[in-house]
Amino acid sequence: MKIAGFDIGGANTDLAIIDFDDGEIKNIEVDFAYLPMWSNNDNLSNVLIELIENICPVNEIDAVGISMTAELVDAYDTKKDGVLDVVKKCGDTFSCPIAYVGIGGMLSKSEIEINPLKAAAANWIATAQIATLISDNCIFIDTGSTTTDIIPIKSGKECAVGKSDFDRSATGELVYTGTLRTNLASFLDVVELNGKEYRVSSELFAQTADVYLILGLISEDDYICDTFDGESKSKIDCAKRVARVVCADLDMLSMDDVVQMCEFIHQKQIEQIADGLKQVCETQNLDLIITTGLGKDILDKPAAELLGMEVKSMDTILTDEECVVAPAVGTAIMMNKYLN
Repeated sequence: MKIAGFDIGGANTDLAIIDFDDGEIKNIEVDFAYLPMWSNNDNLSNVLIELIENICPVNEIDAVGISMTAELVDAYDTKKDGVLDVVKKCGDTFSCPIAYVGIGGMLSKSEIEINPLKAAAANWIATAQIATLISDNCIFIDTGSTTTDIIPIKSGKECAVGKSDFDRSATGELVYTGTLRTNLASFLDVVELNGKEYRVSSELFAQTADVYLILGLISEDDYICDTFDGESKSKIDCAKRVARVVCADLDMLSMDDVVQMCEFIHQKQIEQIADGLKQVCETQNLDLIITTGLGKDILDKPAAELLGMEVKSMDTILTDEECVVAPAVGTAIMMNKYLN
């Protein structure tokens, strides 16, 4: 049985196709696409089909599981509207069985229509299914392009205090910071350079993808979102954008100066994630951290090590490519259990 698991985010849509044989995972193939749902949500159906077709014919798919965080984009007046729109588009796209990840498990279309918010931003529920395969008592951190989930697991079950993004933003379980799309001005007040502190400009000049490409921690292929200025993703154009954060340019700063700035910015984002992780650790009394997502080695492992925590990576059971789309993998696993 082939099951497609989708994680439909505000900026990226991820896919994992898992071939199950008598309930056991026989093969996993993954893909993803940049789809800004705030502007291009009418293209969702086409993207879902194209992602599958990159791996296998659509008619080979026996069932589809969906998790989502796209309901928060400002194309929708409310999160309820967003959930119902995604559900309608997915239902119109596929004729095979479909179910949706929600707080508490998989939900049918009719169940979501009664309470849409149960399916809002619940993709971390799917990722928890994988983390429990490594440890029954842990905290997993999943930093993607935009956000960081920090979810406690006890006795093999997630035990997050918050159940919505709104609630989790108060508990440390959601830190709205990511590896690619985060405006540097959102977590920086100053940047240290050559012994001085420079206050930052609160503009859409540079994002974290610019920093990590300059530092060699991601490649241009990893930089899957749009640039803020519409220019290229080359190292020199990234450096131009980062220089603007302190109201400078590359006539005023050397590349060594920009690299020094990026190292400072990297550390500040690590500390931002460590702050949320510390709050969850102190609340739950857990000290094993499992990392996954695009930022697992760039941000999550150093954040855990900063706090002196034991760290394991989800790449002990998944490939690095599968870790990047872990919620999609977990969604397919949950869909298989739902069908059986």
